[in-house]
Amino acid sequence: MPTAVAAARSILTRLHEVMASRAHAQGKLNRVVDVIAEEMNSEVCSIYLLREGMLELFATHGLSQKAVHVTRMDIGEGLVGTIAQNIDTLNLAEATAHPDFSYRPETGEEKFHSFAGVPIVRRQRAVGVLAVQHAESRRYDEVEIEALQTVAMVLSELIANAELIDEDEALSAAMAATGPERLTGLALVKGLAEGHAVFHQPRITIEHVVAEDTEAERQRVYLAFDKMREQIDRMASQAEFGGGGEHDEVLETYRMFAYDEGWSRRINEAIDSGLTAEAAIERVQQRTRMRMRQIDDPLLADRMHDLEDLANRLLRTVSGQVGTAASQGLRSDAILIARNLGPAELLEYDRRRLKGVILEEGSLTAHVVIVARAMGIPVLGRVRGIRGKVREGDPMLLDGDQGTVTLRPIPAMVEAFDARFAKSRERQAGYAAMRDLDPVTKDGQRITLMINAGLRDDMGLLSLTGADGVGLFRTEFQFLVSATMPARERQTRLYRDVLDAAGDKPVVFRTVDIGGDKVLPYLRHNDGETEENPAMGWRALRVALEREGLMKAQARSLLEAAGGRTLNVMFPMVSEPWEFDAARDVFQKQVAWLKQQRKPLPEAIRYGAMLEVPALAEVLDVLAPKLSFLSIGTNDLTQFLFAADRSNPKLAERYDWLSPAILRFLARVVRDIGDHPVDLTVCGEMGGRRLEALALIGLGIGRLSITPAAVGPIKALVRSIDAAEIRDAMTGWLAEPRADMRATLLEWAAARKIEVD
Repeated sequence: MPTAVAAARSILTRLHEVMASRAHAQGKLNRVVDVIAEEMNSEVCSIYLLREGMLELFATHGLSQKAVHVTRMDIGEGLVGTIAQNIDTLNLAEATAHPDFSYRPETGEEKFHSFAGVPIVRRQRAVGVLAVQHAESRRYDEVEIEALQTVAMVLSELIANAELIDEDEALSAAMAATGPERLTGLALVKGLAEGHAVFHQPRITIEHVVAEDTEAERQRVYLAFDKMREQIDRMASQAEFGGGGEHDEVLETYRMFAYDEGWSRRINEAIDSGLTAEAAIERVQQRTRMRMRQIDDPLLADRMHDLEDLANRLLRTVSGQVGTAASQGLRSDAILIARNLGPAELLEYDRRRLKGVILEEGSLTAHVVIVARAMGIPVLGRVRGIRGKVREGDPMLLDGDQGTVTLRPIPAMVEAFDARFAKSRERQAGYAAMRDLDPVTKDGQRITLMINAGLRDDMGLLSLTGADGVGLFRTEFQFLVSATMPARERQTRLYRDVLDAAGDKPVVFRTVDIGGDKVLPYLRHNDGETEENPAMGWRALRVALEREGLMKAQARSLLEAAGGRTLNVMFPMVSEPWEFDAARDVFQKQVAWLKQQRKPLPEAIRYGAMLEVPALAEVLDVLAPKLSFLSIGTNDLTQFLFAADRSNPKLAERYDWLSPAILRFLARVVRDIGDHPVDLTVCGEMGGRRLEALALIGLGIGRLSITPAAVGPIKALVRSIDAAEIRDAMTGWLAEPRADMRATLLEWAAARKIEVD
């Protein structure tokens, strides 16, 4: 055979005539095996198709015709079953020497020694096998194998069009062949979810394989390459890709592959063999996948995954199908799978059917995680290679509590998971029944429970949970999901809608907390430099005071939205009193301007600050007289106190909210603020965990702002404890700290039969 291209081209030309004929499907397959055998000078050519969960000999040239529709084997059985199971090629000089060889006497194949087989793939699944055999003992040339692989692609279209295989059945068989698998990752948002795998960027189903006009297909690929390369270059100019580290590495790999002449040449060769542009790209992808299975080097495997990702991008571009799964709509309960995801993209999905998200990358502080937590959607991150291990439609069990996902679970696994899910729902039902009960301790102390929010839709959770109000409304969500700076009118409309939905319950608006890890493409440093430590850098109030136009617009929007009502406004990341003064002055100037314009004003304005920077605790005596309320942001405060980046998985478990250092710090804040008429609230995840909430109440903190899902459990905790008793215990423990405060609190709660996490 001269070349793989010429060989495949010759076969495809003849197959095109066969496919266009009026013969019935079986007649076409009989003719197909004859054509392939003749063109490849092969003594045997056979086609096996998946029927009723088994691989059945459908057509053969060279084996006994009596074996057709008689010889059948399971997925994984024999050489043919092994090819289908692994979706990989076999090339053997002596078939009987292979450990998976299975002799079938009815075929009369005992006189044939060499064997080569390739999978017939449809929608990432093996639906059959194409095999050739010779009496001579020899390995097949690479040219012959490539020709077979190209022909197998054409057969997949013929088989699908003739409805010779049931694609749902192929899915079930593929699942059974692969079996269940459990993967671990980093729990970004906790919770349980069950659903079917949906790729955020759906794989393209190739409907037409054989090209009518080779040059037209080549031009389509050239245009797609140009467009894709423009996209990659444009990514390089975006803010989030300019700071070194992983983003630059990914981008550099993308560039390397996007401009790789070898990759584009192989696609061109596939087109020369007679394939359409889509089929040519998929043909090269199949070879890449087969090589990936043989790679042990994790670094090289990552690079091959990058090529797979880029090939999917090229395939979507050439086919014109550039939308995400959200644009197509979810048809059933879904677990969304992506390399990474933006917050705006997440919000495009139907919340009723989106049950969970799995990311190959992702971090605790990623924008999408912040939004997902607000939406109550479990998220698992850092699940490396999942897109290569799961197929569209595979059933999945996502355990965001334990940081695992189970692919293709067997019934017993589903039953156990459902039992856990049912217990969780039962507990939630119990909490829901407490909605109208006040969170009052056994000794009569009323604890204020508020929710954290950031979306207009979150406001419905106020009545659903029975919370006392919104202790933290994250106004930056509107900025994170916008492609450009939100106009003042849009901001005003959002804030007014939020206040209307809250009714007579208070809402604390935190001014925009952007910058640092929450990078906005349209808001960058003046010098364009990237920070090495963004969590402690140019962010939150520091950004707002430098970009005064940003804060002025937000101040006016909040003031106008709160006309005739009380406005609670809180400034994030205040380090020193002068910063609070400067921020309040911006608001007061806008109040004066609105008065001149005779615009409606809030009937009262309450100003507050977030205590996240430890330095602020040293000057509370100066700041407190100016405050109406103070909120302790435990997430940032803890990482600053311990000098431990909470987005770093190596450090995520290195500090404990119940360590004496944290508890003593909080106790001092409670003591120092106690002489002032200032509402003290704890915002953040610490207040939403029952054991930690128990400790906070023991410190004398009576206001918590937590996730909506935590309101029920914390209310149940509050109603089961004696506040004075835990306060006395905490006073003693902090005076002489125990080695393990967590264990001490657990023991104390267990002795009183108080349910904690």
